[in-house]
Amino acid sequence: MDISEKIIESTIEIFSTMVMMDISVEERDVADSGKLHDAITGLIGLAGTHKGVLAIHIPHQVAIAITSSFLGMDVDEINEDVEDAVGELANMLGGNIKAVLAENGRDIDLSLPSTISGASYQLQPSKDVDKVLIRFRTGGGSFLVELQLEK
Repeated sequence: MDISEKIIESTIEIFSTMVMMDISVEERDVADSGKLHDAITGLIGLAGTHKGVLAIHIPHQVAIAITSSFLGMDVDEINEDVEDAVGELANMLGGNIKAVLAENGRDIDLSLPSTISGASYQLQPSKDVDKVLIRFRTGGGSFLVELQLEK
């Protein structure tokens, strides 16, 4: 199965079961995440037979809505709860992607999740990577899931 399909399937499943939010694919094969503005990114590193990074890029307002739904409480600013929730989303997605890649006989370890948040920043791809970038839509806006695997 195509890794894009697995990312879509995993993301929709995590959001419907854990976040209690319906999402849909807005755009497949997004060319580039570009500069991110007023956003937060959850990152998971992949190491082993295949190296790379899985990232979920979420605009602040969307991240606040996702965190509120995820935790079942009102969140009104980017704080530790939002950072933890976004890191946990990246962790769950990373775990699912690891399982998919491991099915293909690949031994992969995941890093602990980390988050980056800011007014303006950009995730620079490593050289020579296969990149999958998919935009998802929620009721409150859209977010990106990105996977970079070294060739």
